[in-house]
Amino acid sequence: MSRNAAVARTGSEQALAVYQQLRARPGTAFDEVADRLELSADERERCRDELVSLGLTAPPAASPEPAAPSPSPAASVVVDPDVALLRLLRRERDRLQERLAATSRAHTALEALAGPFLRAGATPRGEIEVEIVADRELVRRSLADLTDSVRTAAHFMHTGSVRREELPGELAQDRLWAERGVRIRAMYSRRAASVPEMAQHLEERAALGVEVRFASVIPMNMVLADENFALLPTDPHDPSSAAILARGPGLVRSYLALYEYCWTAAAPYGEEEETEKGGDGLSEQQRAALLMLASGIKDEQIAKNLGVSLRTVSRLLSEVMQELGAASRFEAGVKASRLGLLDGEAP
Repeated sequence: MSRNAAVARTGSEQALAVYQQLRARPGTAFDEVADRLELSADERERCRDELVSLGLTAPPAASPEPAAPSPSPAASVVVDPDVALLRLLRRERDRLQERLAATSRAHTALEALAGPFLRAGATPRGEIEVEIVADRELVRRSLADLTDSVRTAAHFMHTGSVRREELPGELAQDRLWAERGVRIRAMYSRRAASVPEMAQHLEERAALGVEVRFASVIPMNMVLADENFALLPTDPHDPSSAAILARGPGLVRSYLALYEYCWTAAAPYGEEEETEKGGDGLSEQQRAALLMLASGIKDEQIAKNLGVSLRTVSRLLSEVMQELGAASRFEAGVKASRLGLLDGEAP
């Protein structure tokens, strides 16, 4: 073929000429055909890229181990047009499915974020505030402001006893709210009733009309008011951690739902059971988990030893705490030791 004929074929025409030559001479290398058609370096690259992008050719398969130098370049892999078309359609279909899946995920995320604000009667965005407060004085001022702002209900959750210097102020607050018809609910750990000073304080609160309940496990300290104010710690296990101040029904209602769940499971004041449980209802698996916990073994190793998941270990230990009437793992260990449940070796 003359140089003029090769020059006449530009773009796709050159790629078509190369492809036809490769199909007509199976086993021929791409560069051999390009030399025969007298293509320049740029024309070769354009033709090679076009044929590969269309799936009509593929690079020679790489050898798994280095081979001896070959005197001639490896032959190009030529693909039939119908096969290349099917592959191209399949590839585009897969891309379309990926885009649809990504769009669906984005839509779900947007719906989860925007849904609460788009529903009829939803709280406007500007009425929702969340603040992380590390200054304890600011937290105390925020609680003091509740005395004048609460109109319908105030809900408290305490993991331990209230500090002695705060008891008179709490009673004064109860009297003020009781005169205004505010409903007051307070939930405490069972351990609080065992402190004489707290027991007297709770009796005085109950006399003022405060609804008091006890639970073996209190998840965190929490203050809720009028479905519009929430105060809770950033770390429920660290009382000294920074506090979360949340305002707006859109957020506070979620915390109130948690409070209602704990409140339902708690025992009303005066009806709580004071008898200590003896752990007779523990299963062998629960006893094994208790022994390993008392031996200082981590949850991950307990799960491995028992052949169960971490979630199952958490459930087992929660059941142990409930059976022993303990509010914490440490208390469960103390009670288990006192009851003689640790007179054995952990697996």
